[in-house]
Amino acid sequence: QAHFVESGGGLVQAGGSLKLSCVDSGRTFSRYGMGWFRQAPGKEREFVAAINWSGSIDDLSSSVKGRFTISRDNAKSTVYLQMNSLKPEDTAGYYCAARRGIMLARSAAEFDYWGQGTQVTVSS
Repeated sequence: QAHFVESGGGLVQAGGSLKLSCVDSGRTFSRYGMGWFRQAPGKEREFVAAINWSGSIDDLSSSVKGRFTISRDNAKSTVYLQMNSLKPEDTAGYYCAARRGIMLARSAAEFDYWGQGTQVTVSS
């Protein structure tokens, strides 16, 4: 059974950086494509980034491309989201998610497992 725990959120000034981590306590991490989503109060959950099982292919939303990077370390059962040049509009709860299958996805409905989330707050 997959179980994901995010960490690394916090309060940062605009222009700053944070690195989020998401660790899988199960034993099948390398079988999953992984994604990061975010949700701000009163807004729908939004796709941020995705990466395939091997880490060879990734996809980022236009709103974060050039500022955020997604990566994974299968030996550590961990997926990362490096966030640079943060803006106040990046403020949200950030969630990692896992999906079976080899194709990348952007829809939350296509992900099978979710972490509990970590809060990122960017002050202006």
